[in-house]
Amino acid sequence: MRIERDTLGEVQVPDDALYGAQTQRAVENYPISGLREHPLFIRAFIQLKKAAALANLEHGTLDEKLALAISAACDDILADETKFARHFVVDVFQAGAGTSFNMNCNEVLANLANVKLGGKIGSYKPIHPNDHVNMAQSTNDVFPTAIRVGTLLLLDQLLPALDDLGSALDDKGNRFSGVIKSGRTHLQDAVPVTLGQEFKAYAAAMRRSTRLLRDASSELRILGIGGTATGTGINTPVGYRFTVVRLLSDISGLPLEATDDLREAMQSQLPVVAVSAALRNLALELTRITNDLRLLASGPQTGLAEIVLPSVQPGSSIMPGKVNPSLLECMNQVLFHIIGADTAVAYASQAGQLELNVMMPLMAFEVTFSMEILKNFLPVFTERCIRGIEADRSRTEAYYIRSPSLATALNPLIGYAAAAEIAKESAKTGTPIPDLLRKKKLLPEEKIREIFTPEFLAGQADRKE
Repeated sequence: MRIERDTLGEVQVPDDALYGAQTQRAVENYPISGLREHPLFIRAFIQLKKAAALANLEHGTLDEKLALAISAACDDILADETKFARHFVVDVFQAGAGTSFNMNCNEVLANLANVKLGGKIGSYKPIHPNDHVNMAQSTNDVFPTAIRVGTLLLLDQLLPALDDLGSALDDKGNRFSGVIKSGRTHLQDAVPVTLGQEFKAYAAAMRRSTRLLRDASSELRILGIGGTATGTGINTPVGYRFTVVRLLSDISGLPLEATDDLREAMQSQLPVVAVSAALRNLALELTRITNDLRLLASGPQTGLAEIVLPSVQPGSSIMPGKVNPSLLECMNQVLFHIIGADTAVAYASQAGQLELNVMMPLMAFEVTFSMEILKNFLPVFTERCIRGIEADRSRTEAYYIRSPSLATALNPLIGYAAAAEIAKESAKTGTPIPDLLRKKKLLPEEKIREIFTPEFLAGQADRKE
């Protein structure tokens, strides 16, 4: 251990740690979850620290030697994040606003930069964590900026996986376009649809949900960095906030811009809440779809069993041969967590008071963790579940051909009253409606064959005028 000092006194710090006294206090004060910040959130923080150092250099407020050493330390971490991950040790549940994590970053960068300049770890000479790494910054403007940038970086990985799921559902829609089945409303038999139409609708829902998430994320590009403690820009050179945003855009590769109102950007975390809400809405839609697939696959003998899921693992420790919809069940659990996480974000959002929302660490964790678990599971779910779904055509035909709701298609041909009688007789005797039409000679055979096709029964809305 080595002895370091901060404004509260002496602190023992592990000798090989790149962090310092303030980080060590946070380690001791918040031994809560064992969870650490998301790697892309850390990446956003380090990118921001580099942009700030170079902006201060550009404005003449930071010595060139010190600024370039800080920038080089940032580059070291950005080049090999796993090598330095063990030095970012602050729990995701920490002091309000994220001061502990901001100082964690400041101390690590100060020590790395000082070593480059021939100094010792823990001496903070010539580079100090507060005076130089944190120059023209406050946790209050750095942390919300990093949330936005880190979320955008993670969305770049999540959105392609969502697009791939939508494409897989669309492909199934095309493949099942000729599989006619009984529709169901109120969980009761209804007029026929095709299995392809159901899957096409799922694909459309995913595309809409993904588009809404993209739209919500656009607000994350607007940053309040340069506001420092309360949005007044105290201790920053004139024009600094625009410079740091320009440099951060270059470093991150993201199209970022400075906000018009620094106070609003610090008080309100609405852009983060909007993304969380869009994730929740997506999760609700995907939960609905997942539950439909579980219902359609139920059985195999006593459920609907209209679709067959890929078998990915044995389903029971006691019942031989049982196979469960395991991937769908796992997806439900992922989605339920996202829905719950959004509730935490919503509570954290409204808990902001006056010039600052101190609940930002919780918001950062919940949003990035939700995106991470969805991003990780979506490729497996799409490939091992959705792409392998098959239709049981004999089962779907057996259901729809015996459904009394088929009589609805007869209304324009034989009238509502006659169609109702046919429906009642079919329900009572179990005789398929086409057979009753033949038996009673209500329609010619050619017309019966025309009626009971996917195009006639389920294709009216898609006809071209």
